[in-house]
Amino acid sequence: MKKILTFVGIALIGLSVKAQDSSQGLKGAWFATSQFGYQQTKTGKEKGTNISVLPIVGAFVTPSVAVGAGIGYINIKSDGYDLTGTDVKTIANTDLIVIQPLVRKYWNVAGSLYFFGQAALPVITGKEKENDKKINQVGLSVSGGFDYFVTKSFSVEFSYDLANFTSTTIKPENGEKTTVTNFGLAHVANVDSAYLAGSPTLTTPLSVGFKFIF
Repeated sequence: MKKILTFVGIALIGLSVKAQDSSQGLKGAWFATSQFGYQQTKTGKEKGTNISVLPIVGAFVTPSVAVGAGIGYINIKSDGYDLTGTDVKTIANTDLIVIQPLVRKYWNVAGSLYFFGQAALPVITGKEKENDKKINQVGLSVSGGFDYFVTKSFSVEFSYDLANFTSTTIKPENGEKTTVTNFGLAHVANVDSAYLAGSPTLTTPLSVGFKFIF
C-alpha cells in the first residue's frame, strides 16, 4: 500500500509540475524574426516596387502576449517614361530606415498553429535620391496573421495588414513640403499619385517571416 501511495504521490507531483509549466506557455522566452514584404504595381512599361526587410526582437511578457521592436530597411523604386515619352528610366528611388515598436497577442487554433493580432507604431525616415526629397512618416498599423511552430524553437508566420494610419511628410531640397495623410481598412496594394511621383505607399499588405524562440 505504501508503494502504491508513493507512486500515486509521485505521479500527482509530476502532473502538477507539467500543468504548471504548460500554464507558463512562452512567458519569459525571447524571439527573433525577420519580416519581408514585396509590392509591385505595373502599367505598360511603368513599374513601381516596394521592398521591405524588418528584423524584429522581442520577449513574451505573459504566456500569450509579446512585446518587441524592429529596425529595418525599405526601398521604393519607380520606373517610368522620360520627358520624350519613349525611353524608360528611374524617376524615383527611395531608401528608408524603419523603427517599429510592437505588441502581439496569440491564440491557439489547433496544435502548433496560432493566430495572432499585432499593433505597431512604425517611424520611417529617409531620402528620395532622384529628386532630392527628405521623407518622414509616423503611423499606426494593426495586422493579423498565423504563426506555425515547426519546432519549439522555430516557427513560420504570415501576416496581413488589416488597418493602418500614416502621416507622411515630403520635403524637397527647394520648395514647400507636402503632407500625405492616409487611412486604410483591409489594405490592398495601391499607388498614391501625391507621393513621390507615383511610387507605392510605404506599407506592404502581405509579409512572411521566420521566427526563432530561445
